[in-house]
Amino acid sequence: MTQPLIWDMADASITWDSPAGLSWDGDVPVSKPKSKAMASDNRISIEITAAQKTAIVNAVTALKTALTGIIINLTKDERQSLPKIADKTLAFDEKCKAYMAARPELVPSFLDTAELALDRKLIEDLLPCLRELAPICEGLEDTVSLAYTDVYVADLAFHANVKQAAKRGVPGTDTIYDDLKERFPGRPKAEPPTPPTP
Repeated sequence: MTQPLIWDMADASITWDSPAGLSWDGDVPVSKPKSKAMASDNRISIEITAAQKTAIVNAVTALKTALTGIIINLTKDERQSLPKIADKTLAFDEKCKAYMAARPELVPSFLDTAELALDRKLIEDLLPCLRELAPICEGLEDTVSLAYTDVYVADLAFHANVKQAAKRGVPGTDTIYDDLKERFPGRPKAEPPTPPTP
């Protein structure tokens, strides 16, 4: 393959016989080297020391101990049956709280105001803790998800390599491949159409 003639390459203003055709006072396209595809995308690389792990476990244990007898776990159905709590709901409650205090004669007699006060105090005490913990829990989930992603990508690369090795008859790889391929059962074969009854 011949090298195209380029005139005045320093400013790349004139190109003769360029691959893209004749270009006058144009720009010479600069080909960028293609980045080498990585065998796997390593999204995260963190090592927790023994001291860090101990500190985390101790902190979680202390938190669970402190919350014993306070927190309640609901079932999925119970959660779905509860009214949705949002900013508008909280603002609505603030107004109701103020009106109840100003006009106690309008509070229904069947309402236990002492229990209502306990509920509001519980929210007041725990909500700031929940707001502090929520991003921590989200960060833990994201970090574990990234680590799982790295592991799964590596597993897929290993699976593909074993598959190729089995195709080439590498001893012992058939058994490994047969065991691993259960993760990818594939689509069931379509039943052949029943011929119409004459």
